Amino acid sequence: MTRIIEKRLSLHKTLKKQQQNNDTLKFQISQLQALANIGTTTCMIAHEINNLLTPLGNYAELALSNLDDKILVEKALRKTVRNCRQAGKIMDSMLAVANGETEEKMNSKLSVLVDDIFTCLCRDFSKDRITVNIQIPPDLTIWAVPVQIQQVLMNLILNARDAMLPKGGVLTIKAHQTEQTVQIEISDTGCGIPPNDLKNIFEPFFTTKADKKSANETSGCGLGLTFCKKVVDVHNGSIKVESMPGRGTVFQLSIPKFSEEDPA
Repeated sequence: MTRIIEKRLSLHKTLKKQQQNNDTLKFQISQLQALANIGTTTCMIAHEINNLLTPLGNYAELALSNLDDKILVEKALRKTVRNCRQAGKIMDSMLAVANGETEEKMNSKLSVLVDDIFTCLCRDFSKDRITVNIQIPPDLTIWAVPVQIQQVLMNLILNARDAMLPKGGVLTIKAHQTEQTVQIEISDTGCGIPPNDLKNIFEPFFTTKADKKSANETSGCGLGLTFCKKVVDVHNGSIKVESMPGRGTVFQLSIPKFSEEDPA
């Protein structure tokens, strides 16, 4: 009987020690995960800042190249100021998403958000032989954090443009609403994505651009779609992709409508 008690006590001590070791490992893993999150977040922000700086640089260059045209210079500077403010809002929003914070959602007209994106990009896609086809009802609203959804759409639009260079093609952005959601579809007629890559497309640092010349010299870090998915997840929505090599890619977003259960 004494031996049995001693064995039980020894077993309890062993289990307790193992539990302590497990707790220590969990704590260390949480610290490592926090560091990994910081690294990923930093890369995401750098990726998005680059997307924003390009049009701002274009506006500044336009102004410097036409100093005698006061009307054009003023217009370029106004757009620069406007987009700088927008960039600040986007950076704050991105940090909130990366840190798991929530921001106030509101009903915004989707067509206005998309128009603002193309204004911010400061690029006439027709110069790249790309036809932009927008099919969004003017009164269609989306319940979301506007700048976050704009960043998702901007990423998908830029990816679509990259996929169609240098040959050109058709970029289609369309949306409709169902009883419970707003459905957004962004499609291109570009190079497409190989089937083996589709399963990894939203993974951090996975990119299909590493071996191809992109319109964006620093694109290909593999964080744009990761950020897109995180934003959509925060909105309790879903994002799907369908693609076929040589026949283009379609991204489908589903964002829930406002409900009384949503926090004010």
